[in-house]
Order: sequence, then C-alpha cells, then structure tokens
Amino acid sequence: MNILKKLYNWVLSWADSKWAVPALFVLAFTESSFFPIPPDVLLMAMALSKSEKSLWYATVCTIGSILGALFGYAIGHWFWYAVGDYFFIYIPGFTHEIFDQVTKLYQENSSFIVFTAAFTPIPYKIFTITAGVSSVTIAPFIIASILGRGGRFFLVGLLFKFFGPKVKVFIDKYLNILTVLLVVIYVIAFYFIPKLFGN
Repeated sequence: MNILKKLYNWVLSWADSKWAVPALFVLAFTESSFFPIPPDVLLMAMALSKSEKSLWYATVCTIGSILGALFGYAIGHWFWYAVGDYFFIYIPGFTHEIFDQVTKLYQENSSFIVFTAAFTPIPYKIFTITAGVSSVTIAPFIIASILGRGGRFFLVGLLFKFFGPKVKVFIDKYLNILTVLLVVIYVIAFYFIPKLFGN
C-alpha cells in the first residue's frame, strides 16, 4: 500500500511539468502492460489544470494505452514463456489463478472481456498479456480496446471540457476522498478480484 501511494504521488508530480503530456502517454502505455498506477490520476490532474485541453489529453491517453495494450499482447504472444515468472512474482494481482480464469473467459467472448477490462478498474495488463498468450484475434482485440479505453478516458475529458468549473469545485472539495477511493478500488482490483476468480 505504501509503495502504491508513493508511486501515485510520483505520477501526480508530473501534472505541472513541461513533460506532462509525454508522461501521460508513457504512463498510459506502461499501465496497459505492467505499471500498477492508472493513467486516470494524471489525466484528471492535467484536465483539472487546463480543461480546454482535456480532450487532447484524453486522446494522448487513449493512444498510449492502445499501443501499450498491443505491447502487452506482444509480451504474451511471443515472450510469455521467457518473462512470465516475472509477472507472477512482481506484478500485484497477477496470479496463476486469475491468469487461468481469464484464459477461460477468452474462450467464451474475448471482445466483451477486453472491452470490460479496458473500461473498468480491473487491471488491464492481465487481460492484454493473457490475450497474447491465448492468441486472441488481433482485430477484435484492438477494436474492443479502443472502445473501452477511449470510452473511459474521453468520459473524463468530456466531464472536464463541459463541466470544468463544477468538476473542479467538486474535486477540490472531495479530492482526498476521491484519491483514497481510487487507490482502494485499485487495491481491490489487484488483490481481491484474483481471489474471487480463483474460487
């Protein structure tokens, strides 16, 4: 939990940097394959600062995340047997149980599973890598990723674009609660969802 909090604060520190946009792209890319902190936190901080650019930030975030998803797919498809142990040991929530469960889910409806993982707080990296291991058809994978990730990030962008001042007041008032809530959601996703899938 302390490590996640430190990483979270480090991510937020990029919001006021001149490198904020490249940092957002890199964060979105890496979160789709191995990094534990979601790009939403930096996206919201940047959109809060410059709401007129929120849709541009959402675009950068979406592109980075889709390319990261393809990187995660490539890891699973071509390099899994060489690096798989690293993910099971070092990536929170990446367990043998959830890996096996996601593999089974892909046999039922891969596009829906990818979209759900892309749009929700479920750790997306598990699904992108497992998609590669399972050799999920690439075109539906990309389309579902675009719809899921794009829908998620543009929802944030649109909220700040059209309700910037109101959203700002809300976040200023409830920032601490929202921060804790977001961290709690990801802790649940990392640690408890795998246990549920394993049952």
